[in-house]
Amino acid sequence: MALILLFVLGIVNFAIHRAVSDSGHPLLAQMPWTRSPLGGTFGLLTEYLMLLACMLMTDRGAGGWVWGYGLYTAANGVAIWLILSRRI
Repeated sequence: MALILLFVLGIVNFAIHRAVSDSGHPLLAQMPWTRSPLGGTFGLLTEYLMLLACMLMTDRGAGGWVWGYGLYTAANGVAIWLILSRRI
């Protein structure tokens, strides 16, 4: 059950990442690495590796990783709300 929860949280994080990338926020224009060909790929790869690591650790019996990834997802949710509502 924990792995399914992590998988769903991973989908949410990928969607959040994509929403920020497509938002056209002025802050993104100030970060030159986001305009490089590998900019978006690097961010998605990082998201994938974090999800994979959490799933592997959870599969090995370390259930605290689910809570950590849940908090990470919640922080991403707050950040996307701030970015898309133009509060940042």
